[in-house]
Order: sequence, then C-alpha cells, then structure tokens
Amino acid sequence: MKLRKSRAYRRGRIEIIPMIDVMFFLLATFMLASLAMQSLDSLPVNLPQGTAERMPLAQPITMTVTRDGRIFLNRIPVTPDTLVASLKPMLGSGDQVITVAADEAAPNGVVVRCMLLAREAGAQRFLIAVRHE
Repeated sequence: MKLRKSRAYRRGRIEIIPMIDVMFFLLATFMLASLAMQSLDSLPVNLPQGTAERMPLAQPITMTVTRDGRIFLNRIPVTPDTLVASLKPMLGSGDQVITVAADEAAPNGVVVRCMLLAREAGAQRFLIAVRHE
C-alpha cells in the first residue's frame, strides 16, 4: 500500500507579464529622464573644448552663434538690429543668465557684438557653453 503525502507540493511559476510591465515602465522613465537632460533651446554647433562645472538654469536663454555668423535666441533667428528688441521681453525683471553657445569657427567679432547688444538689452551675466572632454 502506497501512502500519499499529506501536503502536495506545487512547482513555482515565474509570471512574465508583470515583469514586462515593469521593464516598459523603467524604459519610459529613463527615456523621459534623458530628454530632460538635453538643452532643447539651442542649436547644434561645434563648441570649443573646456572644463567647467555644470550649472542648472531655471529658464535658460540661449544665444547661439553659428559658423557662418547667424544669430539665434532660443532657436529663433534674429539679426543684430533686432537682437535688443527680441531679448528685452525674455529677460524680464529678474537676474537672468544668458548662455552663449558660439561655434568654434564663429567670427569672434560677431560673438562679442552679440554680447554687447545683449548687455544693452539689460543682460548682466553670461555663461559660455563648452564641450566637455
């Protein structure tokens, strides 16, 4: 006579559907986090190399000067004649910092002129964007 065990052991299963849900959630989280790290108000330019600590900005104003001397304020094309009028409403009344992202081959005279025009508009502080090594 064969005696039956008093407790039957069932083999454990790994449920894969909840694991897939967790993986999709993590993927979406990391994608959104990486998008938040990008500066979406600037244009791609070839920045000079340098070492500087990263500074967080609440509402950044990016002034981009391209290789051929074109000027952009937060991806909006401007000319030296309209730079002051375009920048004044962006500055507001606070102590706003302007990030200058000038291409490595941009004419220095254009970059300096843009910074002087921004100073006329009321800007007091400038940050120069560099490419980290």
